[in-house]
Amino acid sequence: MLLNKLIIKKGIFLIHLASLVVERQKNNAHSLLNKTTEDNKRMKHAKPGIFLLIFTTIFLLSSTTVFAERYYKQKVVYHINYDMPKKQAGALRNIQNHINAVGAENMDIKVVLHGNGLALLVNPDSLSHLPKFKHANATDTMTSKVDGLKNQGVKFQVCANTIKGRKVDMENDLYNVTQADIVPSGVAELSHLQMAGYTYIKP
Repeated sequence: MLLNKLIIKKGIFLIHLASLVVERQKNNAHSLLNKTTEDNKRMKHAKPGIFLLIFTTIFLLSSTTVFAERYYKQKVVYHINYDMPKKQAGALRNIQNHINAVGAENMDIKVVLHGNGLALLVNPDSLSHLPKFKHANATDTMTSKVDGLKNQGVKFQVCANTIKGRKVDMENDLYNVTQADIVPSGVAELSHLQMAGYTYIKP
């Protein structure tokens, strides 16, 4: 009888143990299923983001190519005949933006200065003996921008009539102007360049 009881108890223990193992396996399977479902949900949410990232990358790459191919070599003349410092600084900024878009290697830019526009290159120390000028804008900040543009191939052309009429000393009153930068007439140069195929811009 005692042996039978022990066998029965052992059988019950084994059945209970087996049921625990089965239950644990069910729980593991359920957890795995939930995890898989959650992963699938995350993937579903992530897919639009992934597709958006891929689309954006492709668009940016294609746009860069399109913009690069949009512009070819350009010849442009910028006309400056005003002396307001902010407006002149804005004009130089426009020229730089133009170069950034097209590329310095594709640009032939000339800046024609006459009348009040010559103030862009007038040294501040010279203003006291140049009564026909209200502004002398060749400050360190402005000349740095001018030099930056010159280094990219931009040529600044100065009207000889303005120099003569306003009694300007090219070597002492103007910043970095040589005889090669002087043109006989600012307005005549503008017309000449346009006839030669230069696009006219007055910023």
